[in-house]
Amino acid sequence: MKAFEVHVGDTEIADLNARLDATRWPREEPADAGWNYGASMAYVRELCAHWRDAFDWRAVEARINGFDNFTADVDGIDIHFILEKGSGAQPTPLILTHGWPGSIVEFLEVIEPLAHPERFGGDAEDGFDVIVPSLPGYGFSGAPPKAIDCRETARLWRGLMVDVLGYQGFIAQGGDWGCLVTSWLGLNHADVCKAIHQNMWILRPARDDSRPYDAEEKAWTGRRRQLMATETAYQAIQSTKSQTLAYGLTDSPAGLAAWIAEKFHRWGDTGGDIESRFSKDRLLANIALYWFTATINTSAWMYRSIIESDNFIAPPGRKIEVPTGVAHFPGDIFATPPRQWVERVANVVHWTDMPAGGHFAAMEEPALFVDDIRAFRRLVEADS
Repeated sequence: MKAFEVHVGDTEIADLNARLDATRWPREEPADAGWNYGASMAYVRELCAHWRDAFDWRAVEARINGFDNFTADVDGIDIHFILEKGSGAQPTPLILTHGWPGSIVEFLEVIEPLAHPERFGGDAEDGFDVIVPSLPGYGFSGAPPKAIDCRETARLWRGLMVDVLGYQGFIAQGGDWGCLVTSWLGLNHADVCKAIHQNMWILRPARDDSRPYDAEEKAWTGRRRQLMATETAYQAIQSTKSQTLAYGLTDSPAGLAAWIAEKFHRWGDTGGDIESRFSKDRLLANIALYWFTATINTSAWMYRSIIESDNFIAPPGRKIEVPTGVAHFPGDIFATPPRQWVERVANVVHWTDMPAGGHFAAMEEPALFVDDIRAFRRLVEADS
């Protein structure tokens, strides 16, 4: 385990600026396009102008480096992670896992409140040791030699938490890919992962013909099929031809900004106004991390599991037995299944229907996110 500091060279920033200056924009878009055909050209122009002339990457570096950063070899992959030791006598270890097109940037506003609640009017004894890794192939983590799925990533996280950091028990939390990693931690590594909390749900129960879906479950699966037909073109290309896509997105900052910003606009609880949830600076902190690390290609490798892996379905006869908490944020385009669906595959002891927030829960509603994790931990520990 080695200390790590984020630093992008001045020449890399100058290269970015030159590329932004030389952007070759699409010739035109339909008059009524808005965001209906993809990322709005007017908005992407504004975002790139801000990136060129106003965005401060050095401030993002300082924010990340304000926490202790490390890298460690985990089964041959160099994994980057933030480790913020919590207040109190015995802080509970908590690993937070991001997804795509997110990054560790999603959690920058919640790390300190989770680790040091007394700084925000809370009790120091509620502090967590907060561990925030970059997924393999994302950000400052190294890439695996070939695509791996969330089940395999859960095994790596076990190695990080137990073998590298020495924890014998921890809680895991995640959204997007992070929720599937977290599900597999709870399913396959319950000897060390003592409880899981998720703000999205992907893992499907094995089909049980003796227990047919009820009306609410049928309605949810119908909406899900419709969504998958209209909103997942990005999945189709990233799961099949990600290398082809990567040439353009690695070469063009405008292309990368459009590809990622469109997801924040559509997946967050934005009501169609992206900046109601995500300022340009917040968006660009995440986009720039992808740009400077040149990881848009390797970050897409996990999508290969859509066509090559069965890690989306629990093995027949198995379910997550560790205490499970679900925070349902209503603005997430990938709607949380009904509770009874989740209970087919997990031991749900805590469920919160949030008043607001979407796919990027820790960024959109950091206070609600922190409070729910803390409430879940209290419940789990009270029952243990």
